[in-house]
Amino acid sequence: MLVGADVDSTYCYLLSVEDHRDETTWGVRLLELLDQGLAPDYTIADGGRGLHAGQAAAWPGVACHGDVFHAERELGKLTFYLEHRAKSCTEARDKLEHKMTRSKTRGRGQSLSKRLALALRAQTKAVRLAEDVRTLTDWMQHDILSLAGPDQATRRQLFDFVIDQLRLREPLCPHRIGPVRRALEHQRDQLLAFAGVLDEKLDDLAVRFNVPAFLVHAVCELQGVNQHDAAHWQRRAALHHQLGHRLHDLETAVQQVMAQTPRASSIVENLNSRLRNYFFLRRHIGDDYLHLLRFFLNHRRFLRSDRPERVGQSPDQLLTGQPHRHWLEMLGYERFIRN
Repeated sequence: MLVGADVDSTYCYLLSVEDHRDETTWGVRLLELLDQGLAPDYTIADGGRGLHAGQAAAWPGVACHGDVFHAERELGKLTFYLEHRAKSCTEARDKLEHKMTRSKTRGRGQSLSKRLALALRAQTKAVRLAEDVRTLTDWMQHDILSLAGPDQATRRQLFDFVIDQLRLREPLCPHRIGPVRRALEHQRDQLLAFAGVLDEKLDDLAVRFNVPAFLVHAVCELQGVNQHDAAHWQRRAALHHQLGHRLHDLETAVQQVMAQTPRASSIVENLNSRLRNYFFLRRHIGDDYLHLLRFFLNHRRFLRSDRPERVGQSPDQLLTGQPHRHWLEMLGYERFIRN
């Protein structure tokens, strides 16, 4: 199933079942959408080769950004595996120590000394590797791929550093670290594309507020520092000394800009999870049920939302800014009006 949605309004512009998800299939569907007037500033997609190739062929002038959610998920899975392995090594060493303690009471403690030494060495290596990869994962998630972070050029340097560190540790667990490292390395520019968009918006704010660009970026980075830490208030005090009363308005503008800079295809992932609840319609309506389902999803008003502006509005209303017509007219029928 090929799915596409607008980030701001959640409007679903593509929902179709296909036999394949290769370059040709994606390309044909995207060309159809282009003919219908779809003109996105840029798109966000996971690592699917068919989607990237299809968009490059159909929309050569539209950038395709990487989806940070999938990258962070793969790093998380790698970290979980290594930490679980380190825990297993620790438990194995504890068992050997317990056996050795019992053997010593019988005068045979030396029989397990070599195995215990090997187990201790394996545990040390596993724990150290898990801790190192955990640190690298945290840097990637909270400093490099987060909205509150340095400029794009600095993020690229930090990203390359993390990749180099993963490469150094790859021989210790090649079947797990290797695929993740290669995937990240190949997607670096796509994953950090959002930072370029954010930099442009922050530079515009610098012009608008007539302040140096580095101070606007500093306000952006401040959003990633926990308010319960002393470092947050120390940095805020320094910024307040430089910006004075402008800090509050600038921070509000920076927060708005950050909220309007998507990094992941979460809207599509959310939509995919909701679609499963409607697949039974195919038995009752037929293969065309997706057209009706897309109409329903796009015109159903939000009863609640984390974003207040969406409450009481449908994706169609959020996208167009216009109220709904009569539902028959929206389906393409002409209403009968008695004279």
